[in-house]
Amino acid sequence: MPDPHPTPQSPQVTVRGEARLEKDPEIARIGIEVTARGTDKTAVLADLTRRNTEALTLIKTYGEAVEKLETGAFSITPEASRRGRGEHVRSYRGWVHLTAELSDFTALGELTTRLADLEWTRVDGPWWELRPDSPAHAEARRRAVQDAVRRAGEYAAALGTSLAALLELSDTGLVPPPAPMGGMRMAFAAESVDTTPPLELEPQRQTVTAEVMARFTMAPPTL
Repeated sequence: MPDPHPTPQSPQVTVRGEARLEKDPEIARIGIEVTARGTDKTAVLADLTRRNTEALTLIKTYGEAVEKLETGAFSITPEASRRGRGEHVRSYRGWVHLTAELSDFTALGELTTRLADLEWTRVDGPWWELRPDSPAHAEARRRAVQDAVRRAGEYAAALGTSLAALLELSDTGLVPPPAPMGGMRMAFAAESVDTTPPLELEPQRQTVTAEVMARFTMAPPTL
């Protein structure tokens, strides 16, 4: 076993290995918010329920292209009158937030456009991502290790010697990709009268970064 403590007979070199990859996204997320507003609470709830059902039904027609569909939050809020004293409700506002994940980017543009055409519906996104188990993460880690071995070998070669053994390899963790610079937002508060052509969306390349620390022993150099 190599001596873990550096000595003239067992000198050590510690390096950092890095890798940065650019990959096409694998999934896209969009946020959908349906809204209803009015002076009658029961009518607001009825409108909200209907619009939420319309949005869910439309999304589900895309079948396997939609990998995940979730309801995130629901709210019905009374809005107080600004005039007079006491607690007077002027109107009610309700909303439901949905999240959908798609792997078929061809369907994505059409779906976002059709959702935005719905009555009182807002669409946010898309946010492009890699899957948590994407092979890109393993590839980044592998390249980071290779980079560490290359760097250590270059230091050893500069001393006229070579690497002898690996003492330690530590993963400093994957650096998350940079946050997307905003996203598309569309808000429509009226009924659509014509069929809107699908949006043409260009997937945003994703950055995967890995970093490791490695410690090696070297054969004693002749200085």
